[in-house]
Amino acid sequence: MRHGMKRLLIAAAMSGVAALAQAQTVKVGVVLTYTGVGAEFGQQITRGMDTFMKLHPDAFGSCKVELIKRDSKNPGGAEAKTAVQELITQDKVDMLTGFVFSPNAITTASLATAGKKPMIIMNAGTAWITNLSPMIARVSFSMWQSGYTMGQVAAKQLGAKTAVVGYTDYPPGKDELAAFKAGFESAGGKVIDAIPMGGPGKVPDFTPFFQRAKDKKPDVFFVFVPAGDHAVGVVKTYGALGMRAAGIKLIGPGDITQDNKLQAMGKDGVGLITVHHYNADLDNPENKRFVAAWKKEYGADSTPDFMAVQGYDGMAAIAHVAKTLNCKIDPGKAMAALKGWKFDSPRGPIMIDPDTRDIVMNEYLSELVEKDGKLYQKNLATTMAVKDKCKELGVGKCK
Repeated sequence: MRHGMKRLLIAAAMSGVAALAQAQTVKVGVVLTYTGVGAEFGQQITRGMDTFMKLHPDAFGSCKVELIKRDSKNPGGAEAKTAVQELITQDKVDMLTGFVFSPNAITTASLATAGKKPMIIMNAGTAWITNLSPMIARVSFSMWQSGYTMGQVAAKQLGAKTAVVGYTDYPPGKDELAAFKAGFESAGGKVIDAIPMGGPGKVPDFTPFFQRAKDKKPDVFFVFVPAGDHAVGVVKTYGALGMRAAGIKLIGPGDITQDNKLQAMGKDGVGLITVHHYNADLDNPENKRFVAAWKKEYGADSTPDFMAVQGYDGMAAIAHVAKTLNCKIDPGKAMAALKGWKFDSPRGPIMIDPDTRDIVMNEYLSELVEKDGKLYQKNLATTMAVKDKCKELGVGKCK
């Protein structure tokens, strides 16, 4: 009896240990724009995160993941900074993620460093953000990946000799201008004008900016604006001013062909050429699975965009860290686990560069086409395993 009782006590103890292991919680602070001008972006990223968890229920192993969400509200940075301070000091989170707008990531980078909290960026694309803290890794993009590649493509494949650049006047827009100019001019082209076109908040009247570009008579007009209503405004203005008939081709990063805004662009969008790391029409098994799951959950007329896939991949990175570290998030070990991490994403193969902590991924050249009354992104070519060119070239704050 005594030995039997001892076995029962050992079994009970082991059961208790297993229960404790299963109950180990990883607390993740999620800072996204849930209200205001970027609310739709926050929704897309959140749905991408949720879709990953539904398609990969075992990805976290025995870890329980608690997502503590905070609204960064606007691109200014102040609200995001307050949110991160509260997540670190009050909620005692293990990791941080989200960050739609670059100013929100920029103003909070020092908090991640001081608090020793791994910070996985799911959108903010200003190239030098990852240089601001050793605690930052990015699963989204650098503006230079699309901008530099598009510059090369415009000169080499589209045969453009001259270009005008129109850009939203904040850090990502300035990055995109510098990236396109570097890529285009290194391939023999010439940027003959650069036009700042308002900020990332309210959508401006693009007419005077586009008229200025039209008057310059470039071969291509390269435009960067935040995805969403800004992008629809760009395409509508391009059509209204008859720029295509004037022989000016509209090109840009995929921010201006956001998948869930395509149908609102109408015929004015047909022929638009972009370079980006994702669109919902990519033909690969992981993307087909992702899009099917998305439409099943959110409706046949709902479409995931590049922000959605970034939320999906961000959760994959968090799951990798949590499972690798057996639910106990040590900051140094977490960042070590992220360096060199590879994943088969709906956008194609991705990796976190162990040197820069930035993403390495494919960039896709696409043309907007109409088929059966709907707009689609026809993928024309792929540039494989693109790194952040800003850091590779050591430009400005990327040094």
